[in-house]
Amino acid sequence: MKRFKNILFYTGGQAGIQPALDRAVDLANRNQGRLTVVNVIEELPREMSRLAAGLPLEDLQNMATQAARERLEPLVAPFQEKGAPVEPEVLYGKPFIEIIRAVLRRQHDLVVMAAEGLSELSQALFGSTSLHLMRKCPCPVWVIKTSETQRFARILAAVDPDPLDVVRDGVNTKVMELATSLAGLEDSELHVVHAWQICEPPVWQGWRARVPKSQADDWVEQTRAAHQRRLDELLGKFNLKEMKHRLHLVEGEAGTAIPQLAAKEQIDLIVMGTLARAGLEGYFMGNTAETVLQRVACSVLTVKPDGFVSPVKPD
Repeated sequence: MKRFKNILFYTGGQAGIQPALDRAVDLANRNQGRLTVVNVIEELPREMSRLAAGLPLEDLQNMATQAARERLEPLVAPFQEKGAPVEPEVLYGKPFIEIIRAVLRRQHDLVVMAAEGLSELSQALFGSTSLHLMRKCPCPVWVIKTSETQRFARILAAVDPDPLDVVRDGVNTKVMELATSLAGLEDSELHVVHAWQICEPPVWQGWRARVPKSQADDWVEQTRAAHQRRLDELLGKFNLKEMKHRLHLVEGEAGTAIPQLAAKEQIDLIVMGTLARAGLEGYFMGNTAETVLQRVACSVLTVKPDGFVSPVKPD
């Protein structure tokens, strides 16, 4: 995790962010880096603008900015008193857009934020801001479950190795680098999952109905063995012998298999890539990543491929 030396923490204006902030400060300290704690003021409500019609808009914005800064200062003061390189900053506009612009402007290499709330109706931890950032922010985004107060006991690296796909395999390498680094830092049990399937279930069901069972079973075994070789080739790049780890080669659709495994193994953190097939410039998060994020209730760290260009432009 020594790669992260210029971290942005987004407060989100919500309660219960202290565990996530503590982790961000600790990471900055360990890496001898710096941390910027950011709050974003959205556009002033129309009603406020109407009631304060006698005041210039700039004055209203300055008042709101000052109030936001006063809320940030008690958050960062305890860390500053201990000499931690932590600075507050207030931005104005749409949160995910201004965060990405700050990343582009100041070359932040990691965005950290607390999960936006676990709804009793929906177990999804990720709200609109975190999903927008995971789709469009050029640097890794780490969304931390607010109740996470201790170390990550079990970390899951979700990979999809394909030696013929340079972009995808580059993401897999990033995922493994981060997951192994974090597992070593936190003395965690590392789980590595690769979900595979021979083809889409409706297509496969049609094939199975038309060929002998022995032949269908042989096709499945050949496919499984090929994916096992790909996984072994990827993992061969990393020294896992000294680390407590478990491998999971799971047959099934990744968007379903990964959340199920995460729940079964009580995973605390998933490290995964967000990769789609629409090219790199202006690309969007793949359907698999979207599905996984909507179905898990643990912290998630996402990475993007080299060469990714955010659709959000600098201010």
